[in-house]
Amino acid sequence: MARDDAVVGCTGVLLIATRGAAGPGEVLVRIRGGSETFLAWSAEPLPVGATVLVIDSRGTRQVDVMEWADPLDAPPGDAGDAG
Repeated sequence: MARDDAVVGCTGVLLIATRGAAGPGEVLVRIRGGSETFLAWSAEPLPVGATVLVIDSRGTRQVDVMEWADPLDAPPGDAGDAG
């Protein structure tokens, strides 16, 4: 099946934890005016409820994800990594 490039760059929430190289989890992504689920692969294990960013599509409703924290949600006065 073809890649689904529309999902790349979207954020979602893990419904089933990922296990890193040991296996995928499941992510719920808001896309195309609704919500869709995909098998979610990550480099490191991620817990249920983690907010993730879709960084690649593997096709056949499978995506690569990484943990994501929206920088706009940072508390006021938190400079983060700013020099």
